[in-house]
Amino acid sequence: MPRKKKMLQLTGGGDDGSTGLLGGGRLPKDDARVEAYGTVDEASSALGLAKALSNDARVKEICEELQRGLYAIGAELGTSPGSARAYATMTAEGVGRLEELVAELEGEFTMPDQFVLPGLTPASGALDLARTVARRAERRWLTLERQPGLGNPEVGRWLNRLSLLLFVLARYEEGREGRAAKAAKP
Repeated sequence: MPRKKKMLQLTGGGDDGSTGLLGGGRLPKDDARVEAYGTVDEASSALGLAKALSNDARVKEICEELQRGLYAIGAELGTSPGSARAYATMTAEGVGRLEELVAELEGEFTMPDQFVLPGLTPASGALDLARTVARRAERRWLTLERQPGLGNPEVGRWLNRLSLLLFVLARYEEGREGRAAKAAKP
C-alpha cells in the first residue's frame, strides 16, 4: 500500500505578524532577534547557491561546513532569552576553525591587492553575495547584542570571520577556474 505523504501543518500562527521562538514565546516578525536569525538564514541560502554553482569539491565541502555553522547560529539567535544557554553552541574553537580555513586558502594563491568586482565566475559571485549577507547578519547581531539575553560574543566573532573567509573563498574559486580577480575602478 502506498504511503500517504505527510503535509506541512498550516497553523496560521504567524498571521498576526508574530513568530515562535525555540524554547517558547513569540515575537513580532520585525523584531531584532527575528531579523538577525532571518539574515543568518539568507546567508546560508546564498552559500547553498555557491555550493551548487561550484565545480570544486573542496569549495562545496567548506560551503556546507559554513552552512552548518550558520544553522547553529540561527538556532542560537532564534531562542527565547530564557532558553539561550540550551542552544548556545558557537565557541572560540569555531571561530578558530574559520581562521584556519582563511590561512589554508591564502597559502594556496596570491590575494589581490585592490578592491575587486564580484562575479568573475558564477560560484565566486554567489560567494560574494553570501559575504555581503554575512556582513548584514553581523550588523543585525550587533543590534541584537545590545539587548539583554544574548550573551555569546563568539557569534559576532564567527560572523566577522565568516565574511573574511567568504571573500578569500571567492578569490580561491576564481583562481581555481584560472581567472584573476578584476580590479574595481571608479
